[in-house]
Amino acid sequence: MDIAAFLLDSVPFARLLGITFDSVGPGAAVARLADRADLRNHVGGPHAGALFTLAETASGAALLSAFGDQLTRAVPLATGAAIRYLKLATGEVTAAATLRAAREEVVARLDVGERPEFEVGVEIRNAEGVVVTEMTVSWTLRPNREP
Repeated sequence: MDIAAFLLDSVPFARLLGITFDSVGPGAAVARLADRADLRNHVGGPHAGALFTLAETASGAALLSAFGDQLTRAVPLATGAAIRYLKLATGEVTAAATLRAAREEVVARLDVGERPEFEVGVEIRNAEGVVVTEMTVSWTLRPNREP
């Protein structure tokens, strides 16, 4: 599965912002947001909502890269997020997301009918490589209901 294409097709808002992917691998993803005047806030950096969406999108790609094969029996849902804006972001920004759970443990919980919860950590860096935003997204895989 082309996870980047699948995600951008499934989440039109991410496409609207122009988010692109540099890489998607097992439990990890790197997404990019270009510097656009229409996405800037009152101090000249990307709007907080644009940064949040970039980070959540990267976290979703990391999740799908680890659990895409489980989509026939469970739906991924974000259950919460904590974000810290550390510095004014200017220019193009890149979000690197990493799964903070062992795939085997999450799948084992699904196997016994539980609804696993886990986190994906994200760092957003500016073009100079400085971390400007940190975010943790809490996810669950909700088992599909029997018809």
